[in-house]
Amino acid sequence: MNEIAARGSAEHVDPVDPNEQLSESARRRIRESVPASTRRAYSGDWRRFTVWCMENRRSHLPATAATLAEYVSHLADEGKAPSTIERAMAAVTVAHVSADAEPPSTRPARAVLRRHRAELAEGGRGVRKAKALTITALRAMVETLDTSTLAGLRDRALIVVGFALGARRSELAALNIADLTFTEDGLQVAIRRSKTDKESIGRHTALPYTSRPATCPVRTIKAWLDALAERGETSGPVFRRIDRHGNLGRAPHGRGEVNGRITGQAVAIIVRRTALRAGLDAASAFSGHSLRRGFATETHRQGKNPLRIARHGGWKDGSTTLAGYIEDANQWEDNALTDVGM
Repeated sequence: MNEIAARGSAEHVDPVDPNEQLSESARRRIRESVPASTRRAYSGDWRRFTVWCMENRRSHLPATAATLAEYVSHLADEGKAPSTIERAMAAVTVAHVSADAEPPSTRPARAVLRRHRAELAEGGRGVRKAKALTITALRAMVETLDTSTLAGLRDRALIVVGFALGARRSELAALNIADLTFTEDGLQVAIRRSKTDKESIGRHTALPYTSRPATCPVRTIKAWLDALAERGETSGPVFRRIDRHGNLGRAPHGRGEVNGRITGQAVAIIVRRTALRAGLDAASAFSGHSLRRGFATETHRQGKNPLRIARHGGWKDGSTTLAGYIEDANQWEDNALTDVGM
């Protein structure tokens, strides 16, 4: 009887449509189309969402528009930044798409988020912006670093090259030695992937020699690569972890990549730590993004062509983000009230 039932049941199983199947290699490439750092962030966001749903007896997959709106309100009550909430909403959507489930409508959740932004503004809490790193601040930071040490050489190269490239912190962390080409004129850097480069077209940025050795991107990266070569490291990631004993190493407890590549978060820590050491005003406001923002504002102040600035730093033509940086730089230098006779 059981055999007959099992056979009958098996006979009525609908065959899998080969047109709807994905190979493991295709699935892997779909997963890896999202940067690893974003995947880790989404994974944490999704885990927190599912826990909250279980605690509140709500379905997480599929989730309803009301559930997502309630979760956004919960995050707002916890004082989460709007950008953090935006990412959590994206994580929920991505998880549904990955599971072939219909994502919940985000309209009610976005209404909650808009009100949260207004509440923050009314309470005097605006959007936190990374403080732009000026050339003066760059020089002060570099002067505090002990370049007789491995960490000092690395940190100097990271800060100087990060500023010179106008790079995102993830782009700095992703650099490989093979991405650097030295020429008579300077250094050619290949940025293989970036946040807004969905097609992985990449870009090549030229960094010339500059007049000050301590802040010359070509000389500082060369000194760091020479130090790596002395330790037998001539390939792999450019910027690597250094343990508390001053040796190349991995993060505690075996976290991170085996090759010792630093993370984007480590870039931010190095920048802020060096700014604090240099005693800069509002040093705690500096972050990894200060390098990129500083490049945009300082090059604009020197009268560089906005299109050249955008292409160099990997902004899209007509980028509103870049325009915002330039607007911030102009608020004193090109103020509407200057010389009006008041």
